[in-house]
Amino acid sequence: MTTATDPNFKVDKARIEKAVREILIAVGDDPDREGLQDTPARVARMYEEIFQGMRRDPREVLKTVFTEKYEEMVILRDIAFNSMCEHHLMPFEGKAHIAYLPNGKVVGLSKLARAVDVFAQRPQVQERLTTQIADILMHELSAQGAAVVIEAVHTCMTCRGVKKPGSVMVTSAMRGVCKTSPATRAEALALLHK
Repeated sequence: MTTATDPNFKVDKARIEKAVREILIAVGDDPDREGLQDTPARVARMYEEIFQGMRRDPREVLKTVFTEKYEEMVILRDIAFNSMCEHHLMPFEGKAHIAYLPNGKVVGLSKLARAVDVFAQRPQVQERLTTQIADILMHELSAQGAAVVIEAVHTCMTCRGVKKPGSVMVTSAMRGVCKTSPATRAEALALLHK
């Protein structure tokens, strides 16, 4: 049996459709009424799209690096993303801010944004998303340090439960010299929040 992390894995859309149909019945609606007839298929296609990160290896995204003698911070701010909270299967979206201190290798900026997307397009929690991005920068780029800050709005908090619209969750992950050197950490955080 292939797993979702296997690039050959195919989303079982028929199974999703059946499950969505059952959910509609369980909440007291009629899945055969005009407005809902195509909903199970639409949800199946949506899940295939929004969970496509399950079938992608983030290391592949960062595979192409360039040798460059650049020893200062590289920053990419305001990387928009959306993800799905694994606790309620409700969306959360926001911006990721990334900094890394190269160690002889740099990567194209679009690759950083793609790495965010690969991790975000999975059932997620923001804390894990933040650490996964920081860890892969350290591993794949052999960076001296990495800092990731994510700000996101979670619909599982704004639309249900405590219903607090406007609440923004902020998480951070510091690695290497961005964690061990107070001056480097301060520089990274200052540059990430300009």
